[in-house]
Amino acid sequence: MTKPVALSFTETSIADLAETEGRIAVFVTEEGKLDQAGRRLNRLTRGALQRLAESKTFSKLEMAGLTRLAFPGGMKAEALLVVKLPRRPDVDQARRAGAALARAMGRGALLVAAGNLGRAAEVAMGLSLRAYAFTDHKSEPAKPLGKVTFMVSKPDEVQAQAAPLLQVAEGVFFTRDLVAEPANVLTTTEFAKRLVELKKIGLKVEVLEEKELEKLGMNSLLAVGQGSESPSKVVVMQWQGGGDEAPFALVGKGVVFDTGGISIKPAGGMEDMTMDMGGAGVVAGVMKTLALRQARANVVGLVGLVENMPDGKAQRPGDIVTSMKGDTIEVINTDAEGRLVLADVLWYAQDRFQPSGIIDLATLTGAIIIGLGHENAGVFSNDDKLAAAFLKAAGSEGEGAWRLPLAPAYDKLLKSDLADMKNVGGRAAGSITAAQFLQRFVKDGTPWIHLDIAGVASVKSQTAFAPKGATGWGVMALNRLIGDMFEG
Repeated sequence: MTKPVALSFTETSIADLAETEGRIAVFVTEEGKLDQAGRRLNRLTRGALQRLAESKTFSKLEMAGLTRLAFPGGMKAEALLVVKLPRRPDVDQARRAGAALARAMGRGALLVAAGNLGRAAEVAMGLSLRAYAFTDHKSEPAKPLGKVTFMVSKPDEVQAQAAPLLQVAEGVFFTRDLVAEPANVLTTTEFAKRLVELKKIGLKVEVLEEKELEKLGMNSLLAVGQGSESPSKVVVMQWQGGGDEAPFALVGKGVVFDTGGISIKPAGGMEDMTMDMGGAGVVAGVMKTLALRQARANVVGLVGLVENMPDGKAQRPGDIVTSMKGDTIEVINTDAEGRLVLADVLWYAQDRFQPSGIIDLATLTGAIIIGLGHENAGVFSNDDKLAAAFLKAAGSEGEGAWRLPLAPAYDKLLKSDLADMKNVGGRAAGSITAAQFLQRFVKDGTPWIHLDIAGVASVKSQTAFAPKGATGWGVMALNRLIGDMFEG
């Protein structure tokens, strides 16, 4: 697993600044005001820092932006990283400042002269999130990032504040690593193996193999993977940190590679379908986070792991399968496979655990990208209270999410002449009809959210807190939601 950058916290000692090697970061307010460390650094650089703070270059910086003084005189440091930030920043500003430092820190040591800066722990969180690179398959291992030291007025207090945030970052990294892995490495068997290893941090993990899935009647899920050499599996992860209450359930689509099956996708861009297990990756990252931080909640995470391949044994357009629920599904398009996987796992989760609520995540439709781009996940829900709580949590963590409608009228598009339903409803409202399909497998009275993360799980350009590629979107929002609902 990609490890977050090593962080430590020490008490402010401005006398050490002149002899510090590597890079030093200092925070300057929009008005150009310097704190104690800033004033010391200004004296060492014979006023260069203050001149920079009063320059047009600094005034044009966006809030939480960064500029630098290279090889400052009077110091051993190779660069002084100057960050524009209020003394009492909000969470987003603090994290963006940390991300800016991560982009500028290089491979050497970094000393962050934070002093009594408000939300220094959030700066550390932003730095940790952005200091990520997936290099497992490079022939020459990347040089590790240097140690980062936060020099603060109250190191023990800041370290205590940062600890749970950095555990969340570990969960995000776990998700990113899973999503980034190529399909020849992250097979269904390897995916399950990595989840079983989470037992070491206190999760209860079990793997349901194909024979057991057949006994359970998960024919909808099994049909998706029947053309693959990789066996289909369902992995169940349980975290019991609460009392005797029913668990909250998270369900993830884990299609480790999606060719589209017999309804094969175009060749262009098919290599990106290694990320079609993104929903399962997020569930895994959240479960790891909850265990690391010893969350006071009961949560169960279930992922359906399959591979959708064209083969002599693959399901065909026109096939009819019977789900675990008992409903029959006419498969019009084998590339609409994620909903077939989720249908059975959703029903199993409710049948076995009777959860207090359930959220599923899936890279489900290209239509959601057309509608929302890469800024927001699509949110569909049968429960206004749960939807509002999630949107609040996502907003607090800066993870874009937008609610879309559900309505009985859309169900008409799923009507089949031969079975209880079709698995697609045509081009119109494609993301909504996919959600309507899933809603048929949610029991009456169960609060439920479907998150279509096709546009946010992996992106082609860097974001505020991640390089291009896997983002880990959703781990922070769902961790916050669990905290708000059960630990507040």
